[in-house]
Amino acid sequence: MSEIEADAVPAPAVKRGPAYRIFRGMLKPIALLVYRPTITGRENVPKHGPVILASNHLSFVDSVVIPLASPRPVQFLAKSSYFTGTGFSGWLSRTFFGAIGAVPVERGAGAAAQEALDAGRRILEQSEAFALYPEGTRSTDGRLYRGRTGVAWLALTTGATVVPVGLVGTQEIQPIGAKMPRVRPVTVRFGKPLDLSHHGPATSGRARRAATDEIMAAIHDLTGQELAGQYNEVPPQSALARLADRVVPRERV
Repeated sequence: MSEIEADAVPAPAVKRGPAYRIFRGMLKPIALLVYRPTITGRENVPKHGPVILASNHLSFVDSVVIPLASPRPVQFLAKSSYFTGTGFSGWLSRTFFGAIGAVPVERGAGAAAQEALDAGRRILEQSEAFALYPEGTRSTDGRLYRGRTGVAWLALTTGATVVPVGLVGTQEIQPIGAKMPRVRPVTVRFGKPLDLSHHGPATSGRARRAATDEIMAAIHDLTGQELAGQYNEVPPQSALARLADRVVPRERV
């Protein structure tokens, strides 16, 4: 999950309204004409049935680029605050995130991460395409971080096909801190579909870890990023917390 996805308690899903149809029908060809992205492997995305698009995460615009490049509609999870603003800016935010297929969720803590995964599961159980970032949040240094096992839990629980996605160059469109996107070359690569069922059931931590590692290896093959070899998160601050994390490593979801 990313910062527009993670640590969430699900709220009612938004329906695909006129804004979504306008985005797909009008804004998509305009954006493709302006940015002229290089898109490969679109044939690897199943036309029907539940599918997880598991991508690396370099920029905020990744959540716009993937729906633009995907051959079928895609849904994300997004912070509910993007849908609750008032005035013109609130309307603009709701319209934009609704147009890219985002589903609002409220931030929480503890078991809330599982609640966010449950929201993703409901999307997949409706035979939709659901996109997420196994790294958890944007990579600020361009490296590919270790994947969290929530993506494997979703795949093994729902039986959804996983299509790895490799994004290259999106960090140049809107670098961290930039308010407006720039026109820069971008490449989107859809990899071969992955069947992860051979790893075992979703109830097995070992199966989830192995399946997640397979997904991340496929993403790495598409992007060629340097591997960070660790989770993309703030390290434990206290000496006791660092010791506990080293002795009994947590499973990141």
